[in-house]
Amino acid sequence: MSSGPVGFICGSGRLPIEAADAAIAAGRAVFLIGLRGAADPEIERFPHTWVRLGEVGKLFKALDGAGAREITLLGGVQRPSIRDLGLDMTGLVAMPELKRLLSGGDDKLLRGLVTFVESRGYRVIGVHEAAPDLLAPEGIFGAHEADAESAAGVSAAMNVLAALGPFDVGQAAVALGARVVAIEAAEGTDGMLRRVARMVEKRRLRRDGRGGVLVKLPKPGQDLRIDLPAIGPRTIELAIQAGLSAVAVAAGGVLIAEKAKVVAMAVEGRLFVAGVPQSAYAAS
Repeated sequence: MSSGPVGFICGSGRLPIEAADAAIAAGRAVFLIGLRGAADPEIERFPHTWVRLGEVGKLFKALDGAGAREITLLGGVQRPSIRDLGLDMTGLVAMPELKRLLSGGDDKLLRGLVTFVESRGYRVIGVHEAAPDLLAPEGIFGAHEADAESAAGVSAAMNVLAALGPFDVGQAAVALGARVVAIEAAEGTDGMLRRVARMVEKRRLRRDGRGGVLVKLPKPGQDLRIDLPAIGPRTIELAIQAGLSAVAVAAGGVLIAEKAKVVAMAVEGRLFVAGVPQSAYAAS
């Protein structure tokens, strides 16, 4: 671990703020770089600076000035056009690299950013390395216990995700009892949950009362520095809307954003939420 602060390059959402608080609580100094038009103004309660996405020279100068050699990327960022990058002189020199990054898919963009940053002498780490308390703990968090049907659903979904992992399919699945009814595709976890809700509404999924479980795990070999699976209040809200009764995630492998709110919503919505130990799915 570097002796200096960890540099957080901050996109949109509450996660950068929560992660900075958690890193400080874990004894790590932080320096936040807010991307203009994306990051929450609350980053200003931490040591920080603001940059446009194309101000590459300003970005690296700020990190060097803060002594931050380890960097984590977190929060949402809309893909800009080249003309909207606000390139400074260093950005102009690096424009061929930036253009190649922006021309590919999201996975290529993220992996390319890691290479771009590390080629300049920095080390990219995952938010879980700077703020490990944000990871899902093992066991139940909340007030509700799983029933036999939910336990069967967790097992079925884990088995399917483990089997599909080598094919780079999604990180999540929904099961009703031992039957997997939805697998995350390009729409993401939220989109999959909306799809399940529509199937229930149109009676394409038949069940007696409420039931079903959402399971979310990292894919085999997934680079958690740039693609750490996560759930948050919106996940719980959509799971309830879809009529699910349980959410299970990989303990130590999935980030819980706004954990206190997640637990409160799960308790109110009578949702069982738990962190599944790695041994339960690594051998599936």
